[in-house]
Amino acid sequence: MSDAAGQTERPEEPVTDEERRKRRRERRISAYRGAKHVLARPGFLGTLRERLALLDGLEDVYDLDEPADIYGGGVVEALERKVAELLGTEAAAFFPTGTMAQQVALRCWAGRTGNPAVALHALAHPEVHERNAFSQVSGLRPVRVTSEPRLPSADEVRDLAEPFGALMLELPLRDAGFVLPSWEELTEVVEAARERDAVVHFDGARLWESTVHFGRPLHEIAGLADSVYVSFYKSLGGLGGAALAGPRTLTDEAKIWRHRYGGQVFQQFPTALSALAGLERELPRLPDYVAHARVVAEALREGFAAAGVPWARVHPEEPYTHDFQVWLPYDVDVVSEAAIRQGEETGTLLFADSWDEKGPGLAVTEVGVRAAGLEWTGDDVKAAVAEFVARLPKAPGAR
Repeated sequence: MSDAAGQTERPEEPVTDEERRKRRRERRISAYRGAKHVLARPGFLGTLRERLALLDGLEDVYDLDEPADIYGGGVVEALERKVAELLGTEAAAFFPTGTMAQQVALRCWAGRTGNPAVALHALAHPEVHERNAFSQVSGLRPVRVTSEPRLPSADEVRDLAEPFGALMLELPLRDAGFVLPSWEELTEVVEAARERDAVVHFDGARLWESTVHFGRPLHEIAGLADSVYVSFYKSLGGLGGAALAGPRTLTDEAKIWRHRYGGQVFQQFPTALSALAGLERELPRLPDYVAHARVVAEALREGFAAAGVPWARVHPEEPYTHDFQVWLPYDVDVVSEAAIRQGEETGTLLFADSWDEKGPGLAVTEVGVRAAGLEWTGDDVKAAVAEFVARLPKAPGAR
């Protein structure tokens, strides 16, 4: 085809799935930044100016006239002492990432037990999100205990067909819906591992908010394990970073491997200061977030029922933490567009996270409640659900 000037029009190149996802993510983040009402405002989606503001007014957290850290001294050591105190362990070691912290911990334990096999859940973070780092980098051998959407049971640990040197438990198990066992189930699983002469390591990236469900303080929960990893940004809002807590002999060796793995960063004071701020300011608020997440979850269920959606699932029905899942009977593209349009058109972004496909015509997203969500009443949530559903096509069987 030629235009008036006699030049041939070039057909538009098809948009790839990757480009489509990129554009959708950009729109979603833009809608989030422009929204007046959200359930959570995760700092990592903020601007550079907003992230730097996290370091303002920290005189009450740490003496800013102290020398800056160099290769792990100063404020980094103060953070390590604080974490060890909170978790009731002898010591803690700061790491730039949780991926590195857990590999190092389990590598150290493998050296002590003589067995590189690590028993873990099929949905555990290292199995799903770390590109086989255990086996490809650290010489560890993952052994899957179960793939059921719950934590492993004591019988499954006892009956595992092969020996293992360490049992790793992710608390809560994110990809199963941020689920936790009961306190009795957790203690039984730990005892079962001990019967197998294995050590127990907690992947506690989100351990901070598990105290509400367990009804136990942090040090009592952490005290069940031989070592614990915790994150400083997933719930505490820090700039990044993690810590490995446990016996001093373990953390001393871990710091050697941290250096070998490239984690001996010259200066870490911004990350360490933001972590101390999170422990001071966000940690005490987590029980409030958990309690309100349960209000939000109930309102979501009631809202979808009232809106006539034939099948909608809030999982768990009563969240164990301040994060949970929502499942809806629609294609990912459909619910993603509805969520983004709601934010763009109304200033209320009910679902700020991305959606994933869990089967044909079935999508799931994560919902987190933080400080911004405390402003929402149950009626606010139900109204937002109605606005969201109004942007969806009629599902089969809908009223």
